[in-house]
Amino acid sequence: MQPSTPVASVIVVNWNARDLLESCLRSLAAQTFREFEIIVVDNGSTDGSIELLKNECYGGVSRIENMSNEGFCRANNQGIAAARGAYIALLNNDAEADPRWLAELVAALESRPEAGMAASKILAYEDRALIDKAGHLIYPDGQNRGRGSGERDRGQYDQPGETAWPDGCAAAYRREMLDQIGGFDEDFFAYADDAELGLRARIAGWQCSYVPTAVVYHRLGSTLGRYSERRLFLIERNRVWLAAKLFPWRLLLLNPFYFSARMLMTAAAALRGQGELRQAAGSMSLYRLLKCLIKANLAALAGLPRMLRKRRQIQVLRKLSAAEVVRLIRKFQMPLADLVTKAR
Repeated sequence: MQPSTPVASVIVVNWNARDLLESCLRSLAAQTFREFEIIVVDNGSTDGSIELLKNECYGGVSRIENMSNEGFCRANNQGIAAARGAYIALLNNDAEADPRWLAELVAALESRPEAGMAASKILAYEDRALIDKAGHLIYPDGQNRGRGSGERDRGQYDQPGETAWPDGCAAAYRREMLDQIGGFDEDFFAYADDAELGLRARIAGWQCSYVPTAVVYHRLGSTLGRYSERRLFLIERNRVWLAAKLFPWRLLLLNPFYFSARMLMTAAAALRGQGELRQAAGSMSLYRLLKCLIKANLAALAGLPRMLRKRRQIQVLRKLSAAEVVRLIRKFQMPLADLVTKAR
């Protein structure tokens, strides 16, 4: 049974991943922190996921049933609207949480009132000595990446501290912050949405704690496939929208140059047999990759007027100056060499 007045709410978005969802919920049932509710938002699954949730074993789990796939952003916003906790935690359906995961995130937020977000240490499910993400970094063209992605876990990210923002796979947010700045931008649908929300929160003056003791094991790319055209399209389109919506003008005007540098370095790395482009080439042809990239950038351009209108709306939230935002992005900038050579 879920508590009548939960301290935290855990939102799990699901789409046709019954078996993964079951494993995820089992890990939540094993949490040492008990004052929380679980809200599963199902995006029109047809694989028996809803039937699983109707099982008496999950009688305490609240559910929201969408008729179709509304995307990660809208589904999480639906969960946030229904949540009763002072802290909102997100956990991907393809992730399993360590038993102390939620306790550590809640404790971190309770100890730092200025922190509106808390980031987990996310390890690869298949190889638990491999880091998926230990907080987030960003490149100045808007492309964002988990800190430490692809590295062997040698304890190099075991110290608590600050990070840019959490990865939406396993994150915690202060309800007070979300009430102030709003939830996920539903135009993004999925991917880079956590970076957009996180940077928007930073601009509004909130900080983010990195909590290495809040551990999650993640099956990367389970939803759309690691190198699916849809996933690559959303990542590329949304990095342009993130920059247009939130970057200071002095950095936004340099975006084409940073993008060109990244593309040239990515191509060079692929020729050396390194990086995601090289790995993606094993799943699709170079022609399809280029077509996907062009299509994504055209879609991004088509959506620019809408993002620029949202940019003006965000000014009422601003606590950081343009110079301070640039310094923040520089502080958490991912080295270009790492971005193009390390596969996530």
